Amino acid sequence: MDNLLIAMEGIDKSFPGVKALDQCRFELRAGEVHALVGENGAGKSTMMKVLSGIYAKDAGHIYYKGKEVDIATPRAAQNLGISIIHQELNLMPHLTLAQNIFIGREPRRGLSFLLDEAALNQQTAELFASMHLKLDPQTRVSNLTIAKQQMVEIAKALSFNSEVLIMDEPTAALTEAEIEDLFKFIRDLRARGAGIIYISHRLEELKQISDRVTVMRDGHYINTVNTNEVTTDQIISMMVGRTIYEATPELPEVPNEEVVLEVQNLNQGRTLQDINFQLKKGEILGFAGLMGAGRTEVARAIFGADSIDSGVISIRGKRVAIHSPQQAVWHGIGYLSEDRKRYGLALGLEVKENVAMAALDKFLGFLGWVNKSQIRSTARHHIDELGIKTPSAEQKVKNLSGGNQQKVVIGKWLTADTDILIFDEPTRGIDVGAKSEIYKLLNDLAQQGKSIIMISSELPEILRMSHRVIVMCEGRITGELPIEEATQEKIMTLATARKAIVNDNPSATPAVAA
Repeated sequence: MDNLLIAMEGIDKSFPGVKALDQCRFELRAGEVHALVGENGAGKSTMMKVLSGIYAKDAGHIYYKGKEVDIATPRAAQNLGISIIHQELNLMPHLTLAQNIFIGREPRRGLSFLLDEAALNQQTAELFASMHLKLDPQTRVSNLTIAKQQMVEIAKALSFNSEVLIMDEPTAALTEAEIEDLFKFIRDLRARGAGIIYISHRLEELKQISDRVTVMRDGHYINTVNTNEVTTDQIISMMVGRTIYEATPELPEVPNEEVVLEVQNLNQGRTLQDINFQLKKGEILGFAGLMGAGRTEVARAIFGADSIDSGVISIRGKRVAIHSPQQAVWHGIGYLSEDRKRYGLALGLEVKENVAMAALDKFLGFLGWVNKSQIRSTARHHIDELGIKTPSAEQKVKNLSGGNQQKVVIGKWLTADTDILIFDEPTRGIDVGAKSEIYKLLNDLAQQGKSIIMISSELPEILRMSHRVIVMCEGRITGELPIEEATQEKIMTLATARKAIVNDNPSATPAVAA
């Protein structure tokens, strides 16, 4: 095909313990917007990092304009004309737009170490004019909106004479009006013959901006279809088409109606908007959503790790003020971070020390002496109760497996007598056998009357473990589903919705109609 810019064939990429890409393929034509979609962990970003030289492929072939190429570094990709614009913008706010765009490539005058500021600004002005952007090259990045910064990132990519632009979630932080401006600009680039790879979780945008869609799932290439020949529901079905756990769902009995935690109108800048939900005694409440939906931000706000702008948090009907994790623990809330090694454990300390660290005051005796025998006894109790595989309570946590490290974190919060437990990605990075043990622990805790919020990016896990499912998208709750009505397709529909999907009753909780 004469207008084929990129062809990736048989691409493999592995990391320790996981095969991220398995015989994947992708094509991009000149003058097209090609969307790349899939759930979290599907392999989209890994595939594009291979194309842009950030990762080296383990196997496969990459062709650029019909010629096989080896893209060993990001600079090699840029030299070919391939640029990636990450979701997290890489601009330096204290520098001007011109300085950001041509950093490391500034025009010089006279002796080589003298910067030609006038030429730098002139080149940038000409670049902006070609893009129909009304921006002053001498403006500092810190004075621009996120949308304008996004345009500067694109300008920087085009300054390398890029013919291939990879856009990773380009509309994540933009308003509706800003998105429309971006789409106009993308269409202009397409008309000029550029090839654009568009990674997005916002499936409703694909019909507006893309020509073709490639779906990936679990590190595999699934299919490539013309956008005008496929429905959003069909795309979702391809994205979530894996088999749900064959084991019988392991739900504990239906919880009672006692509300132990209620969140009302919680807001945090543009990150969280009007968050409202209840958690009942003995309930496992699943939080689903795609990357950047705001699930972890909700957890951190409730736990006092991040401040909020407004909102009410009530525990057993009483309004509480939580401004720090310590205050959250006082109110009986424990948070098991998705990054347990960074935020949940002291890897260099022993199991018994980790188990005691959230409730050290319980082990203080006369004149502040630490009761080491009581710590040891408590640790041994939780080792037996939770089935932690360790030679002794004196074993350093860093020497345990991921699943057993997670159990140590659970033991820490049980020692602190927390009744509300927030599990953020509880089975991330642990093997299938350990997952089953964690599931049993969650069920046991719910049976004991503990109330659990479980954040997970694995939809089968959400469906297997939750009584109810709350779905978020872009900092908002877009729906709530009782588990008997929840399916992967319904959850994904809500997870890609810009606004709440409601039924005919305007006072009802947002939900997908069965």
